Amino acid sequence: MLAKVFSATLQGVEGLEVEIEVNSASGVPAIVIVGLPDTAVRESRDRVTTAVVNSMLHWPRGRTTINLAPANVRKEGPAFDLPIALGLVGACEETPLPDLSTYCIAGELALDGTVRPIKGALSIALAARKQHRTAILLPAANAPEAALVDGIEVFGVRTLSETVQFLRGETRIQATPHTAAALLHQASAYSEAEDFADVRGQYHAKRAIEIAVSGGHNLLMLGPPGSGKSMLAKRIPSLMPPMSLSEAIETTKIHSTCGLLTGKNPAFVACRPFRSPHHTISDAGLLGGSSTPSPGEVSLAHNGVLFLDELPEFRRSTLEVLRQPLEDGLVTIARAAGSLTFPADFVLVAALNPCPCGFYGDRKRACRCSTMQVQRYRQRISGPLLDRIDLHLEVPAVSFSEMSRGEPGEASSQIRARVQNSRTLQTTRLAGGSRNNARMRPREIREHCTLSSECASLLQSAMQNLNLSARAYDRILKVARTIADLEASAQIAPIHVQEAISYRTLDRTLWQ
Repeated sequence: MLAKVFSATLQGVEGLEVEIEVNSASGVPAIVIVGLPDTAVRESRDRVTTAVVNSMLHWPRGRTTINLAPANVRKEGPAFDLPIALGLVGACEETPLPDLSTYCIAGELALDGTVRPIKGALSIALAARKQHRTAILLPAANAPEAALVDGIEVFGVRTLSETVQFLRGETRIQATPHTAAALLHQASAYSEAEDFADVRGQYHAKRAIEIAVSGGHNLLMLGPPGSGKSMLAKRIPSLMPPMSLSEAIETTKIHSTCGLLTGKNPAFVACRPFRSPHHTISDAGLLGGSSTPSPGEVSLAHNGVLFLDELPEFRRSTLEVLRQPLEDGLVTIARAAGSLTFPADFVLVAALNPCPCGFYGDRKRACRCSTMQVQRYRQRISGPLLDRIDLHLEVPAVSFSEMSRGEPGEASSQIRARVQNSRTLQTTRLAGGSRNNARMRPREIREHCTLSSECASLLQSAMQNLNLSARAYDRILKVARTIADLEASAQIAPIHVQEAISYRTLDRTLWQ
């Protein structure tokens, strides 16, 4: 007897439908799984049969062949437990099941028949809708996550026996309501826990951060310990416009693939992510990879902020892998079996001290580092990587008078309103092209960053005196365009170019 069940597997952050065929025949009792299963899928044979028995169900006792199609795609993870179990039950003449072709089914089974959560439920639901399945059966813990997808009914199940009874019509399970729009609306009311009103002084830094967020530019902060670099960085997401529904689903899909939406974590990532990996992170941890490529920190920061504190403490090889995502907004992981591409469009915020002890150039505290130590410390950051960071910012220590002032600083909501206006201008100007000024391509730069003779003269002088690269030239034009947008100016003025040039001074001073 032959039974067919539809499920899905993950390829990167995308779901791919898998057809599970279970055929029972006479012969020596055995269960054979074919179709490029990994170890977790092969081990499902023992989990599934034990769960079926403990659920008081029957399964074929002869030779049973389980085929996972397409056979040329490797199947990974325990999410095939539930569909394989239903296939075994349906292939048994004693307990046939109705037609399951309208369902996509996924879930891990415990030995007692309990259905455990899985990774990538959102990607699986998207794959099911693409294949025109009308319903999806998932662990109850994953149902709210899958319910973000409209156009398909989501049923959360808790046990194998409950699932069988539901498919036979013996019991009812309420479909999980689709709540994506409501959750996104709730998330638009930002938490004030991390607000720029808490930051005293640092007006120049706040201005640079506003520019960086407005245009999606990368930012490097240089300053002594305790100057507020981390405090500023943690508040950057509060300045970013609320995510659109498509951005929220894309971000949630990445976090779901990494298994970060189970337990106490919410099933929907509706606020801009902020990722701050430790400097001991590996290349694969930052970029993504391993033998079965999965998203790294740069992809988890997609549509948000990636904060690298103590930048020179990261291994140089680890920092160099940032070049591709900073340029393209994507990460491509190549392996012998093929390559996978993960989204990685984020704002990079990096922070470093001026020297190993942190007090080089400080007027109040003496630096203990030799000139050679300072030079080696700073040269851990390569020139090509520095070129890809649009704004370089010096963050000095805050004085006592500034810290002791009673009045709060400007609130995040006020800055965010200006950022939103700037983003709206960019969206209108770049309609059908790049998403923001930082992502403008050469043709768009030529079209939207035209300079007057006075502006061109200023930029030419800066290129010669600061010895800037051609990439730095494009970065200055993009930043100047963003500064003009913040002032709602159609043309780039000399004052905009001057301010943009001031954020490239570390191209010269960082190596001195």
